This record gives sequence, structure tokens and C-alpha cells, in this order.
Amino acid sequence: EGQPRRPPLLLLLPLLLYWVAPVRSHRTVGEAVRLPGDVMLGGLFPVHARGASGAACGPVKKEQGVHRLEAMLYALDRINDDPALLPGVRLGARLLDTCSRDTHALEQALTFVQALLRPASGARCPGGGQPIGAVPEQRVAAVVGASASSVSIMVANVLRLFAIPQISYASTAPELSDNARYDFFSRVVPPDSYQAQAMVDVVRALGWNYVSTLASEGNYGESGVEAFVQISREAGGVCIAQSIKIPREPKPGEFDKVIRRLMETPNARGIIIFASEDDIKRVLEAARQANLTGHFLWVGSDSWGAKTSPILNVEDVAVGAITILPKRASIDGFDQYFTTRSLENNRRNIWFAEFWEDNFNCKLTTMTAGLGAQSDEAPRKCTGEERIGRDSVYKQEGKVQFVIDAVYAIAHALHSMHQALCPGHTGLCPAMSPTNGRVLLQYIRAVHFNGSAGTPVMFNENGDAPGRYDIFQYQVTNGSGSYRAVGQWTESLKLSVQDLEWLGSPLLPPASLCSLPCGPGERKKMVKGVPCCWHCEPCDGYRYQVDEFTCEACPLGARPTLNHTACRPTPVIRLDWASPWAVLPLLLAVAGIVATATVLVTFIRHHNTPIVRASGRELSYILLTGIFLIYAITFLMVAEPGSAICAARRLLLGLGTALSYSALLTKTNRIYRIFERGKRSVTPPPFISPTSQLVITFSLTSVQVIGVVAWLGFQPPHSIIDYEEQRTPDPEQARGVLKCDMSDLSLIGCLGYSLLLMVTCTVYAIKARGVPETFNEAKPIGFTMYTTCIVWLAFVPIFFGTAQSAEKIYIQTTTLTVSMSLSASVSLGMLYVPKVYIIIFHPEQNVQKRKRSFKATSTLVAASEEGGTTK
Repeated sequence: EGQPRRPPLLLLLPLLLYWVAPVRSHRTVGEAVRLPGDVMLGGLFPVHARGASGAACGPVKKEQGVHRLEAMLYALDRINDDPALLPGVRLGARLLDTCSRDTHALEQALTFVQALLRPASGARCPGGGQPIGAVPEQRVAAVVGASASSVSIMVANVLRLFAIPQISYASTAPELSDNARYDFFSRVVPPDSYQAQAMVDVVRALGWNYVSTLASEGNYGESGVEAFVQISREAGGVCIAQSIKIPREPKPGEFDKVIRRLMETPNARGIIIFASEDDIKRVLEAARQANLTGHFLWVGSDSWGAKTSPILNVEDVAVGAITILPKRASIDGFDQYFTTRSLENNRRNIWFAEFWEDNFNCKLTTMTAGLGAQSDEAPRKCTGEERIGRDSVYKQEGKVQFVIDAVYAIAHALHSMHQALCPGHTGLCPAMSPTNGRVLLQYIRAVHFNGSAGTPVMFNENGDAPGRYDIFQYQVTNGSGSYRAVGQWTESLKLSVQDLEWLGSPLLPPASLCSLPCGPGERKKMVKGVPCCWHCEPCDGYRYQVDEFTCEACPLGARPTLNHTACRPTPVIRLDWASPWAVLPLLLAVAGIVATATVLVTFIRHHNTPIVRASGRELSYILLTGIFLIYAITFLMVAEPGSAICAARRLLLGLGTALSYSALLTKTNRIYRIFERGKRSVTPPPFISPTSQLVITFSLTSVQVIGVVAWLGFQPPHSIIDYEEQRTPDPEQARGVLKCDMSDLSLIGCLGYSLLLMVTCTVYAIKARGVPETFNEAKPIGFTMYTTCIVWLAFVPIFFGTAQSAEKIYIQTTTLTVSMSLSASVSLGMLYVPKVYIIIFHPEQNVQKRKRSFKATSTLVAASEEGGTTK
């Protein structure tokens, strides 16, 4: 019951076949650092780099390999020396080299399950020998490792089959957070999903919205970029210009091709890079070779971190790079432990001699003859007296803290498990011998303690550690480059922007934008499929910027501000008394009123003189009243529009002309009828008496009055502000016009009846042109009507021809008032000024000189007054 569930035979068969395959004969399989103990832990470390030309392993990796392996040995020593942790239980270990290759790591990891594959007792091969793999190996309770995510994934797929818990100190691929596939995997470093979130926050804090991603082929690089892309898409505001993958085995010129592809989107200067150290360095070298130093803005993942190896000899290209690194601390106890390691006191580490040679650039064995011939260039022989940190440069590798925490996490889980299953028992009890991996996993996920750096160590339901990162920037100060801490991320970003330094602009971060921000009064017209790219489209005309994506037209009565970001009221204008356009109409009106008043006073004072009587006193007074009203309308047209003013305009605009032209028509018609009747009969025509003439005149005028009164009742007058009249293409020139609610057509309609009277009167004036020359009033009337027609014919095209002009209100009002004043002045000047001149300046000749001239007229008047006949 306490045994872990054995996997089905069908699942084990491939492993058995793999185990007996020829790879078993490889010299690296089986090489391990072994420590005896009651409970065995496995360890996977990249002690060697990946081999070239088909070789499994390459040169030794001093920091990432040996430092980390020694960190586990250091942690085991401390745990075994701690009486409070696992009392009576000693932890042992079997530490293996992955050679930085996932396939080789799988071969090595199979040794961890070797004990589970041990054949039954007494089993023999057909020849009588023991089966391969029958040598007893103590089973491992848990495994620490691996480093690379691709290695951890491959190993995790095997260990889960045998219920062996695994804790990684460096694998950060988000894929490993899938608890359904990697249920026995845990890690003391946060997954790249947290790192990707931190990098997205950094990009947004710098104001970038258009970046490219660069990933090494494999789980780490591809998963990291995938997490970054997904988080940036969910967060919004960041677009990916290009996602470029560096092949696992890059061909010559591959990195130059990468740089060329990045330059296809030159605005995407920010480069998010999830890549191996070697790939990072070769990318930087390609950027320098392309003469693009300072163009790209690098944001590197923890594989770059604060390491010097990725930027060695390419520091100038890396200046300004921002890198992410899980929050860590240097473990002083490990420094003291490791710097005291020597060939004499560290024989348990079978790779330490190789490390020693590489670290001190010496050889422990005698040179071959061939090499001895070139002793000047060959490494010296090691003395064994060299000391780490004294005779070589030493800096603690960044993941040492996490290796120690991973070992302690297993130890604390075993301690809790021992307390629960073996209460009061010293050493292992039967319940923990062997250790049940499934039960141990539960205790591992439940641990919570302060790690070697003083930070809490814990796991969530997926076996992930909480995300805690330091943010660095590579800066050059006084000619020396170094990584400077500029912020941290723990669920949220805290970035010291003031501490950032950039090439060219030390204070302001360079832009990595697809499109520059639009200016005031411009909207973003988005590029389809690329939400971070847009074209700036001005809100022209009467449109204003509502938000960054929308332009709308200002409402009627408003125009946009100068920068088109808001609307403001349109200025309202009218023809006022001080306007230059009102000077001429007002002068003509004043002069006309004075002249009309002078004629009227003169006629009243000389009411019974032959000239006044011959002029037709009653019609003359009506005509003069009409002329006065025509002049007076000018003041109403200039006055500020209101309900009363608008009503007066409607009433008097056509009344003055209707009254004048009715009187002239009546007078002309009377003269024409009298002389036409005189040619055929001595009987006078009907309706030529003064009373009849007044009735006819007022009847003709009443049509205008009735029409205007009906208009006033149907549509009460009021003032309006017309914003369309001067809505010019340039909003700055737009004006609202304060005016009465009279359109151009209604204004002409108001004068239409008067024009009809004028035309009729002109026709009669033409017909009456043949009257006796002694009757001189017919010809002045005819000349008056001819001139009036010319004035009005000139008025109409000017009035309608300026309908689209910006100065319409001024031109039309001035043209109308001047035309009316000129027609009134023609009537006044032709019909009454000569008579007033004679009355005032030649009174003695009033009868003698004008006796013959006005004889016919006097006779007509007398006839009309007495009802007599005239020949």
C-alpha cells in the first residue's frame, strides 16, 4: 500500500528497450557524484556544454554547471549537520551531468528509475548470467533539476511515470505549469509567464507599443515569447511587429538574416529576447556588424539577466539593455564553502579536477610529446596549491540560491512527512521506506519556509514559485559598463525611470512606436489588423476631435477651436449703425427725408396755388407719404432685428413702394383716360374726381396691406440667427447673421406687388407720352418710371448674385436700401423738385410763366372738381 504504483508493462517496455540500447556503453552514462544516505536525492546539472560534431558533451561549464552542483552538495552538508531538520535521517545524492542536451539528460535520468526496473530475485539470462541493470541501485525519493526547460520537460515525462517528484532550480518555461501533464514537477523559480508579465509591464512603462520578439528554438525561448505575446494581447496597448525564431543549429549568416528581418520594421526598436547566452551574443555581434549599434533597445529575459558572458566584447551594442532576473541574493556561506574547495578536500566531485584545470588554465596530467614540443603555448601544470578567488576570478553564479532552496524544499517536505508518518521515531520508519512519491509531492507543495536568501519558498497548485524579479539596465559609467538595478517586479512593476540611461538622450526613453502620437485635432485612422499602427487624419472643416479615434461636426451655431479639439460659439454679426456699409444708405435716407419734408411743407404752405392744384394735391400728399416711408425703411433695415422691428420691416418694406406706385399709377391712368376720351367725346371719363382717385389709390394699396397682415398672422415675425448664410469653408471666417425670419424670396415677394404696380404704371406712362406738350406732368412721370425700372433691374442681379458671398448681409441690405432710396429720389426729383423750385424761388412767375403750362392741368382739375366738361 505504501509502494508507489508501478507503471504498466506497456509503458515500461520502451524504457527497457532504451536502457539496453547501445547508449549504455557511452562513457558518460553512469558517471555520477554519489553521496550515501538513508534517503537518496537525484540531481541534474549541466556540468558540461553541449558537444560538437556528434559528441555528447563539450567543455566544462564552470558557473552554470560546477557552481550549481557544488551548491547542492553544500546544501546537503548543511541539512545533514542540522539536528533540527530530519533528525536521525541522512540525505544522500546521486548527481548527474546533462551535458546541456535533452536527449543525453534523458539517458542519465533513466538511472533514477533503475531501482524500479530491477528484475525479480533469481532471474537469470539464458546463459546463466545476470540481466543488464540488475546491479542494485538505491532508489531516489526526489530529483533536483534540471536547468534548461527542454531538459526538464523530457525528464519530467519519465519521472512522472514512476511518481518521482522533481524540483527545478532554473527551468522557467510556462509549459511546465500544466499540472495535468507535469503533475510531479515543481520549481523554486517563477515561470516565464510571470517574467513575460514583468517584461510587458516594462515595455508599457517605457511608453512602447510596437516591439519585436526574438526566441531561441526550444521550450524556453518559444514558450517565453508565446507567454509575452499572449499577455501583451490580453493587456492591450502592445503590438508585435515580428516574432523571429533562432534555429537550434543556426547556419552561417543566420544572425545577419535575423537583423535584416528586424530592420523590416525599423520603428519596432524594442526587441524582446528569450534566447540562450550564445544566441544573445551572436545577435549583438550581428547588430554591430550591420552598423546598428544603438538602434535596437533590448529587453532580455533571465537567460541574459546580469551576466557578462552574453555581452562579452559587444558591450557597446548592449548599452541601455534592460534585463530581467529572478530576485536573488548572494549566499555568503556558499562563497566561503566554495572558495575553500581544493583537489584534496573535494574528491567527491568527480568533475572538480576538470573544473580546476579550466579555472586555473593548467593541466593536472603530463603533456603529450606532441604538445611538449609547443610548451611555450601549452597550459602550465597544476600544482594543487591554487585557490579559488585568489588565483582566479570568482563570482557566485546566479542560480546557486535556487539550487539550495530546491534541496531545502525537499528536506522540509521529508521532515514534515517524517513527523506525520513516523511520530516519535528516530530515523526512517517502515512508512517511509521506501518513500512514497505521491505522498511526498503533497508535502512538497505544502512547504513554506524562508529560503537561503531570506525570501519565502512556497509553491502554488501548479508547483510554481511566486514571481519576484529584479530589473537591471546595462549602463556605462566613466567608460566602464555594469548592470545597475533600476526596479523590481512582485506582482506589479516598480521601475525607477529616473535611473534609466539611454544613448543619445540620457533621460528620455527612446521611442518604439509603430506610429507617432497624433497631434491636437487629429484622429487615429487604424491600420487594419495592427491595432498599434494608425494614420493621423486631421479633423478639418467644422469637425472637432471628440476622442483619439473620432471626429464630429460642431453643432449648428458653433465652430471648432483653432486646434480643432473643441467647439466654440460662432460670432454673431448684423448690419449696425457704425458699419461702413450703412453709411451710404443712411445718408441717402436722411437726405431723402429732409427733401421730402421740404416738398411736403412747401406744398402745404402753397396749398391753393395753381402749381399745387395742378399737381393733384391729394395724390401728391399720398405719393410724398409713400416716398417718406421708402426712405424710412432704411432705418428699419439697419436697426437690430427684433419682433417689433421685423414686423415693421414686413409692413413698411412694401407699403411705401405700393403707396407711391399706386398713386403714380392712378395719376397716369387718369391723365391717359382723360385725353383718350377727349379725342372721341366731350364727356369726361368716370372716376377722375379726387375722391375717386383716393379710393382707387387706397384700393390698390390695400392689396399689399392685406397680404402683409395675413402674413403676420400666419407666421408671426421674429428674429433668427442664420449660421448657414456665412458658413464659409474656413471656420475662422464663419459668422452667424442676426436677421429677421425673411428669406430672399419672401423679401422679393414682399416687393413683388410693388414691382407689378411699377410695370403697369410704366406701361401707362408710355401710352400717355402723346398728350399735349402743354400738359407737362405726363412726361416727368414717364421719365420717373423709366429710371425706376432701370434701378430695379440693376438691383435684382446684384441682390441674388451675392447670395453666396461672405458679405451677403451687408451687400444685400445696402443694395436694397440704396435702390429703394434712389427710386424714391427719382420720383421726388422728377415730379416735385421743379415745382418746389418755382414756388420758392420764382413766386412772381407762378401764374404768368406757368399759366399756359398748367392751363390744361388746371382745366382738368377744375373739371374733376366741378364735374364739368373739357375740350
